[in-house]
Amino acid sequence: MRAALLTRFDAPLQVAEVSVADPDPDEVLVRTVASGICHSDKHAHSGAQPLGLPMVLGHEASGIVERVGSAVTYVRPGDRVVTAPAGFCGTCTWCLTGALHHCADNGRTRAAGRPPRLSLDGEPVSPFVGLGGFGEQMLVHQSALCRIPEEMPMDRAALLGCAVITGFGAVLHTAAVRPGQDVAVIGCGGVGLNVVQAARFAGARRVVAVDRLPAKLDRARDFGASHVVDASSTDAVEAIRELTGGGVDHAFEVVGAPATIEQAFAALRPRGTATMVGVPRPDARVTIPPVELLGEKKLQGSRLGSSRFRVDVELYCHLYLEGRMRLDDLLSSRIGLDGVSDALLGMDSSEGARTMIEFPA
Repeated sequence: MRAALLTRFDAPLQVAEVSVADPDPDEVLVRTVASGICHSDKHAHSGAQPLGLPMVLGHEASGIVERVGSAVTYVRPGDRVVTAPAGFCGTCTWCLTGALHHCADNGRTRAAGRPPRLSLDGEPVSPFVGLGGFGEQMLVHQSALCRIPEEMPMDRAALLGCAVITGFGAVLHTAAVRPGQDVAVIGCGGVGLNVVQAARFAGARRVVAVDRLPAKLDRARDFGASHVVDASSTDAVEAIRELTGGGVDHAFEVVGAPATIEQAFAALRPRGTATMVGVPRPDARVTIPPVELLGEKKLQGSRLGSSRFRVDVELYCHLYLEGRMRLDDLLSSRIGLDGVSDALLGMDSSEGARTMIEFPA
C-alpha cells in the first residue's frame, strides 16, 4: 500500500510503497477512508519524542474493515470503523478501574518475536501509536477500533478518533464542567473548538476563547464562544479576568506551550481548575506561584480526554446525526496523500481547523 513515510525528523514526508503483514489472530486490516492531520502528528514529526524511524504518522482515521484475525469477534469485513490512539486489554488495573486510556498493554505493538506489521524492503516501519493513518491501509489491534453507524459520514467520523474525544472528553470527563460555570479555552484549533462546543454542551455560563489568529476566533464564536480574546494584541489573563469578574472556574490549555499553561492557571478564580490538553515537549517546564495554591486552585493534565473510546464515539455519532454536535465546520481543507507533507509542514501558520486526507475507494 502507499503511505507517507517520515524518514527524518522535521523533514518532508516521502510517499512510498509499504508492505503490510497478514493479520495476527487479534488484529484487523482496515482500508483507510479518511485521516485527519493533528498537532500530535506535528509533535511526532518534530522529533520532540524519541520514536523509531521510518514511521507512518496519522492516528485520527476512519475506514472499512477488509480482513480480520481468527480471534477477532468485535468487527467483521465491511464494518465501518473509527480508530483509537490507544487500545485496551480489559484485564489490567487501569482497565478494571475505568481508565482504559492509560492501559499499558494497549495493542500498539505486536508480541515479541512477531514480524513487523509494516515493512519497507524487508526493514520494519513503525505505525504511529499502532495506527499509521497516513497510509492506504492500517493493520491494528481490534481494541483500537469502534464501529460506527452506516449513516455517519466517514470524514466526520475520523474527527471522533482524536479531536472530538480529546476536546469533549477533557470537558465532560477530566474537568467535569458543571452548568453555570465559566470556562476559558486557550488555543482554538481542531481540539480547542471541540473544547468550546463541549463547554456549551455542558451548560457553561461564559465560554471565553483565546487565540492569536482572528480566523480561529471567528470560528470559535460559531462553535459557541460567548467572548473572544485576541492574544496577539491583548493580555489574555487580564482580559479573561475582566470578562468573568475575576477569573474562570475552568481554563483549558490546548496549545502545549509553557507560557499558555501558565496563563491558564493565572486565569483561574479561587478553587478553579486548569486542564492541560495540549501536548508539551518532554523538556518543557512551567512556573506556578505556590502562594496561588492557597486559593485551592488546581493544575491537571488530560490524556485523550479521559475517554471511554467505544462508549464516547457511539455517543458522539448520535449527537452529530441528531444535529447536536458540529463537525462539518471542522473540516477546513481536503487533500490527497501526496499533499500530506506540505500540509504537515504548514500547520503552525494555518488558520484552518482540520485538514483531512481522503483516500480513493
